[in-house]
Amino acid sequence: MVKLPHALKPFTPAQLLKSIAIAAGVWLVVATACLTVGSTGHVGWPSGELFSFRLDSVLVTSLIGAALAASGCAYQAILRNPLADPYLLGVSAGASLAAYLWRLTSFAGLLAVMGAMSQQAFAFLGAMAAVAIVFALATRRGRIEPITLLLVGVIVNAVCGSLYLLLIQFNKSPAGSGSEMTFLVGGLQTSLQPAQKLSALAVIAVGWVVLLYFAGWLNAAALSDDEARSLGVRIHLLRWVGLIVASLMTASAVAISGPIGFVGLVAPHMARLVVGVDQRKLLPLATAMGAILLCLADTVGRFLARGTLAGQWLPVGVLTGLMGGPFFLLLLWQTRRKPE
Repeated sequence: MVKLPHALKPFTPAQLLKSIAIAAGVWLVVATACLTVGSTGHVGWPSGELFSFRLDSVLVTSLIGAALAASGCAYQAILRNPLADPYLLGVSAGASLAAYLWRLTSFAGLLAVMGAMSQQAFAFLGAMAAVAIVFALATRRGRIEPITLLLVGVIVNAVCGSLYLLLIQFNKSPAGSGSEMTFLVGGLQTSLQPAQKLSALAVIAVGWVVLLYFAGWLNAAALSDDEARSLGVRIHLLRWVGLIVASLMTASAVAISGPIGFVGLVAPHMARLVVGVDQRKLLPLATAMGAILLCLADTVGRFLARGTLAGQWLPVGVLTGLMGGPFFLLLLWQTRRKPE
């Protein structure tokens, strides 16, 4: 347990730079190692165009993993639930559904709008539309109710996911390139334009700075509303700002990758084992952990591509699901064993 109210204060610039430098250093070592595994599973230091391709892949996976992990920290703190995940609010399902709608030719009335937007931009709008629905249904008298928010998020996720599968069933050959499963299991997009990457980077970077600014308040979010208010924390404002910022970051990641699950759940818990629950230390390290986890998942998928075990390049969403599913069950089991 962090010591309050000292933990409500932001880090000094020196403390903050030290925390970020350590987290970035750990990520840099792993990212450099991941550069040595190519898309066909070949191990060796890349050169020329291959180096550029691998560097781009490592940076994109790191950006997505960092966004999901930072969002997971915010969700778990604000919702006071160690099982909270960035996708509980319907972000991933909304983005997946919108991305698939963008590629359908049967929605003729929307073609003019869709033609002027990229698939990633449309996925982002879908994610934010799902979040808006969740917020509208979970808000009472201007206040967000955490339990209701989780329940509504699960329902929206289920409905959007069902609609997505229904559309796949009735539209076997949608317009555009790429598999319809891309925005279902999650995977790196190979046709991203520089503007799409930069726009996602801008949203995620600004959101991360905002979360870091409120890191002290996030420490108080674990307390009851009355206790948080007694410490001078505007808890309802914190919920609105934190959830909206975290949802924007998640939507930006989903828009360029699809729904990669469990990174936002696993990374914060791994970081807590190292630095504890102080959000000022936890947020930078969890961000690095998320980037590392997704880099490793992508690298393992590439390495398996050269063997008989997989025979093809596995999407990172499949590997994170295989990793995160058992972790989620273990975490749930440990939570239920705790005394009341």
